[in-house]
Amino acid sequence: MKKSIEKAEILLEALPFIKQFFDKTIVVKYGGNAMVSEELKEDFARDIVLMKYVGINPIIVHGGGPQIGETLEALGIKSKFFEGQRITDKQTIDVVEMVLGGKVNKEIVALINGHGGSAVGITGKDGDLILAKRHRKMKVSPETDRPEIMDLGLVGEITQVNPKILETLDNNDFIPVIAPIGKGENKETLNINADFVASAIASALKAEKLILMTNTQGVRGKDNSLISALTRKKVASLIKSKVIRDGMLPKVNSCLEALKAGVAKTHIIDGTIKHSLLLEIFTEKGIGTQIVDK
Repeated sequence: MKKSIEKAEILLEALPFIKQFFDKTIVVKYGGNAMVSEELKEDFARDIVLMKYVGINPIIVHGGGPQIGETLEALGIKSKFFEGQRITDKQTIDVVEMVLGGKVNKEIVALINGHGGSAVGITGKDGDLILAKRHRKMKVSPETDRPEIMDLGLVGEITQVNPKILETLDNNDFIPVIAPIGKGENKETLNINADFVASAIASALKAEKLILMTNTQGVRGKDNSLISALTRKKVASLIKSKVIRDGMLPKVNSCLEALKAGVAKTHIIDGTIKHSLLLEIFTEKGIGTQIVDK
């Protein structure tokens, strides 16, 4: 009886959040180890289906870096990176599109549908959802000590999001599952960072929340303890003092861009925790770092 009462109390704790987020859109970036563990994959699919059944409109943007790396290695194609981004030539982009738009995307769709959801897999090329241009970075040449343009190949920088296809899917109660590739200015396929895609889509839809699932708890302070809540001003201070750096920096910047565009709240959570999505959305304290405008 005690366990049954505890379950009822958990449901009651979730009730205010269910009411608050009813009919609201939540964009989830799904990646990291949560996409590798079979148990966590099943849990994620169930969490998404539950969100849909209580009236939330989830949209999933997924990564797939490890899966791309494994396939490239199996084909004898060497992976090259610059500042964490994969240098993507024509041979590599074919693999990227095959793995992200095919294998990974359809596996997520099948998992969600297997738990009673109605998911549809698309890429940023479908319905011209994501238009992009080639992304180039600057680096300082050690020979000349001058900045040079680093060509990353078929890596994209988002220029426009056309959410009509997402609105059509939502109006028909489907759950969109989006592979982060877009259409370039010359109709070429471009590989785009999944965090940036999730942020851009959340921004275009003025989503209630953007949630980035990672392999870490969230943003950590100087003492390495989790910071549960941050404002834009505090984030700027932590970036300046280099507390926020390396791989966390693009995630935090993705959150800031979404907030700037009108997304109500953004979150960085540990996807390796069982039911991390539900814990972040439906509990008072949450489990990760919440970033708000002010």
